[in-house]
Amino acid sequence: MTRFDHIIVGAGSAGCVLANRLSADPARRVLLIEAGPRDSSPFIHMPAGLAQLVNNRRLNWNYSTEPQANLEGRRLWWPRGRVLGGSSSLNAMCYVRGQREDYDGWVAEGATGWDWDEVLPWFRHAEDQVRGEDAWHGTGGPLSVSDLKHRNPLSQVFLDAAKAVGHPLNPDFNGVTQQGAGWYQVTQRDGRRASTAVAYLRPARGRPNLAVMTCALATRLVVDHGQVTGVEILQGGRPRVVEAPAVTLAGGAINSPQLLLLSGIGPAAELEALGIKVVLDLPGVGTNLHDHVDYCVLVKCTQPLTYDFGKLEELRVGLRYLFTRDGPGSSNIAEAGAFLCTAAAKGGRPDVQLHFVPAQLDDHGRNRLPGHGYTVHVCGLQPKSRGRITLASTDPTAAPRIQPNYLADPIDATVLINGIRMVREILAAKPFDPYRGAEVFPGPDAHSPGALLAAIRAKAETVYHPVGTCRMGRDMDAVVDPRLRVHGIEGLSVVDASVMPVIPSGNTNAPTIMIAERAAEFLGA
Repeated sequence: MTRFDHIIVGAGSAGCVLANRLSADPARRVLLIEAGPRDSSPFIHMPAGLAQLVNNRRLNWNYSTEPQANLEGRRLWWPRGRVLGGSSSLNAMCYVRGQREDYDGWVAEGATGWDWDEVLPWFRHAEDQVRGEDAWHGTGGPLSVSDLKHRNPLSQVFLDAAKAVGHPLNPDFNGVTQQGAGWYQVTQRDGRRASTAVAYLRPARGRPNLAVMTCALATRLVVDHGQVTGVEILQGGRPRVVEAPAVTLAGGAINSPQLLLLSGIGPAAELEALGIKVVLDLPGVGTNLHDHVDYCVLVKCTQPLTYDFGKLEELRVGLRYLFTRDGPGSSNIAEAGAFLCTAAAKGGRPDVQLHFVPAQLDDHGRNRLPGHGYTVHVCGLQPKSRGRITLASTDPTAAPRIQPNYLADPIDATVLINGIRMVREILAAKPFDPYRGAEVFPGPDAHSPGALLAAIRAKAETVYHPVGTCRMGRDMDAVVDPRLRVHGIEGLSVVDASVMPVIPSGNTNAPTIMIAERAAEFLGA
């Protein structure tokens, strides 16, 4: 088929949800386009296999940012999923919704109808909660939310240490309160990753009205007199056009604005400077980029309890998982964590998130350190700094320019410094006494604010949560309205993390899925 009723560009966390919900109507012909391949790698489905996917360039866009002025001019690596399931096929599977204040704040930004009381039913609608249904959680949805089948003993030590220094234990980060330390729930079913490709797309693949096109790069939207009519794609080196009166972009915070810009939808002066014909002057496309910047505190472990496995141990873990779906192979690695209030927090609202990793994690796991150790991610939850996505070239196969502008607002660095100090207090508590070795990062000499800031500038990285580049709202800089329709183009919508006006306080996968569930209703599912 070359003509469809609806085309979805991007088979990631949002696109797979939409493909399932929209194709449930047998009269609607739906095409799902994905630039990457099928999710056939066994390392995708084995949760701990995420460590083996780090350098897989076939499944990863492998983006790099522009040099970061506030991070020693470094270009930061931004991995994003380029495979069925998108980043939900590569992430650490933590199921976190964020805070009530996040969504109420969206309304203040012009995203009417997206307050907490409106979005909670859609979180519950998506969810199949292993603990059962209650006021906060749902059952029977496509997305399995589970407790980990395997937990490293050091993760329990982390929780004991957090309690020892006065932090409350929290059995559910998505319940009555987010604050405290606890176990992460994960998007897994029976010890296997529950990506959106597995949870949503797989059950719909047999429908005759749903076509899934992989290894196909969307290069341009076709727009005729203000109405979208199709998508130009490149597949197998050959260009072609597929037609539909409705197109939804679900490529994420990088790819969705990139495709709009390539199609002549964006800031007119920038498009004209590149020789792109302006279809619609929409100044907000690509702006409002923000992300959770992250710093890792790393300490050596005096006992061989961590996931710093050698090749033989990795083989044993893999074989055990193959036959039992249990053991370290079923771990998401970031098993426990915390949401804490630093001195800069307001109103008792947590402003830092911790992920405890019972392994040495340096440079996204790409730098393997000898011996054993444990790592704590420190992430500022409500960053103030803003950047943008722009085109580097009119070539659709070229990566865009990614300028997150990290630490442009000094408060972001202050929050990280305070968070590092809180982590050190936890790691110095008595429960860690039998395991504590030397601190590697920031290191024993980094204690003053200046030294900690220098450490952050040298080592801070993304924690993989870019959002905001096709912001919803009603003002001149908004790209989509609160029903996620692109201002000024009929039949065109954006449904992914790019529409978030402000980043949620936590991991962004669950909120993205919620957005897609709600958008499906807007689109007539």
